Amino acid sequence: MVTLAEVAKHAGVSASTVSYVLSGKRTISASTRERVELSIKELGYHPNAGARALASSRSNIIALMVPLRTDMYVPVMMEIAIAVATTARTHGYDVLLLTGEEGPEAVRRIAGSALADAMILMDVQLDDERLPLLRESETPAVLIGLPADPAGFTCVDLDFAATGALCVEHLAGLGHREIAVIGEAAAVYERHTGFAERTMEGVRKRAGELGIRVLHRPCEGGFAAMAATLARIFDERPGTTGFVVQNESAVEPLLNLLRQQGRAVPEDVSVVAVCPEQVAVQASVRVTSVAIPAQEMGRRAVEKVVAKLEGRGAEEAELLKPELTVRASSGPAPATG
Repeated sequence: MVTLAEVAKHAGVSASTVSYVLSGKRTISASTRERVELSIKELGYHPNAGARALASSRSNIIALMVPLRTDMYVPVMMEIAIAVATTARTHGYDVLLLTGEEGPEAVRRIAGSALADAMILMDVQLDDERLPLLRESETPAVLIGLPADPAGFTCVDLDFAATGALCVEHLAGLGHREIAVIGEAAAVYERHTGFAERTMEGVRKRAGELGIRVLHRPCEGGFAAMAATLARIFDERPGTTGFVVQNESAVEPLLNLLRQQGRAVPEDVSVVAVCPEQVAVQASVRVTSVAIPAQEMGRRAVEKVVAKLEGRGAEEAELLKPELTVRASSGPAPATG
């Protein structure tokens, strides 16, 4: 491995000058800096990460907290995590992935050590128990999600309340008057997970404004659970003609069950989903959907946390505007006899 001393010799400068070029702690003339940087490039020198951290009191690591729960759609979580990791590298940071169910203890561990310079938290609940510790910590942090009280936090998320409203507006505009929402697993709502609660908030508010009847039923996903949920929905609301699905693993089972029951999509029943683009376009009927901007959320979270590390970040919530793409699964409500 190439050493700092070898870089100094190649550039014709002292080892301390090379160190100052790397750390930026002292002003070095442009010509000397260029000579050192050229030697670094030609020799393929990579500063020792540990030594660099000691010298700068920075680890150049961002901690990403991703609780991988069995009742969550893991591919979306991992797409966000990958976007965080790739964007962090473009800013010179590595990512420390924390996937355990440590909750506040993970925040305490990162804040009380030099493991990471900043934190990004996912799977944010409305009254997230990690947030009080974050308020007390001096470690910069960004939330991918929106708590009940976002004041004092930097957040980025899809505007899920607007997403729910947009789904209702689309179905109402097609003449549907009775809508059922097939939601996430019950445990997601029991935890008061922000995205799920906010979607229902938007659904209920817009439905009330438009005079639409709404039935919300959580679902574990999978064929058997979807079959039981669908039977319950039609038993309680036999006039249901529109479905909003916020559960990726329930989309295809729903379409299959409707087909088995002789209910044509979209002639008899319309389906709108809040899901990744891939889920919508690869379904047996291409589904009208609001896409989850996973990559954009991950990228923006890193940009915000880097801005905070550089002393130029603001405590604010950025909500990404939802976009609904109309496909084959939604159409005019069937005429009533």
